[in-house]
Amino acid sequence: MDTQHDIALTRALAEVPGPLPVSGVIHVAVPHASRFTVVGNHLAQHAELSLTAIGIGVYIQSLPAGSQVGIKALAARFAEGETTIAAALRELETHDYLHRTRERLANGRMVTRTVFCNQPGALLRGGAVAPVTVASVPRPVVTPVVPAPVVAPEPTPVPEEGPPPVRLPSRIAPKPPRRPLPQPREPTPELHRAASALLADLRRHAPELVLSEGDVEELVPGAAAWLERGAHPDAVRHALTTELPQPPKYPAKIVRHRLTVLLPPPLPGAQELTAAPRTPVTPFQTCEGCDRAFRSPAPGHCRDCRAQYWEAA
Repeated sequence: MDTQHDIALTRALAEVPGPLPVSGVIHVAVPHASRFTVVGNHLAQHAELSLTAIGIGVYIQSLPAGSQVGIKALAARFAEGETTIAAALRELETHDYLHRTRERLANGRMVTRTVFCNQPGALLRGGAVAPVTVASVPRPVVTPVVPAPVVAPEPTPVPEEGPPPVRLPSRIAPKPPRRPLPQPREPTPELHRAASALLADLRRHAPELVLSEGDVEELVPGAAAWLERGAHPDAVRHALTTELPQPPKYPAKIVRHRLTVLLPPPLPGAQELTAAPRTPVTPFQTCEGCDRAFRSPAPGHCRDCRAQYWEAA
């Protein structure tokens, strides 16, 4: 069998027109009489598609309309896994060879509509779509066949009819209302100016906290409440710029939240800081009978000496 194969290959090479290349592939082109698909070099030699994507694209193009070309169907046909096949299909979608859309049928079911275009560039330019033709060939003549776009509906599974689901009461607690922004007790122009400058200066210390003029004007009362309670501007700045989430999507909301939940208490006054009166301490006395020390508000005898005198009495 090997000898016959080698002889046939030698004869085929002898019929190749022109000189054979010294290196590289040599094509032995035998015209197809049936079961063939015309594939453009723009797909077969695509510079940005992976080999898996090119192979799946050629395979889908060779299938008849209505064939299943979903991820699971392709994974059952080829050795590649679902992850590899899914990535290849996304490549074909990126380069407009494959289009997948979700559509609702007349009966209400949702299906995935898959359309494969063999020439995306011509379709985008408004090229005509050639119908699918099947030629009866009495002798070996190459008949190019341009396939129509493959439309492969993939119906989604419909759940079986059964009793209506039982709705259990929700255990999710209602979201508490947002705490209001702190307000200063005695707003003054100086306090407003200092708070506005502090908020506008935050972006120097944290480039992520870029506040608009409207945000600054809205947040000024909260910063003023901090300053009114004796917080140093550096302490306020540190509380607002430390350990920010990356990236901060809503800088104004972050500043508002921290101004609200981290607000320090007012500084205590002089009366609160005054120490409470100490409890009077009973002084030491020296026993008049045994010279032993004992605590008593007045001089006299200790407990033991008093007990002896009581017994004698």
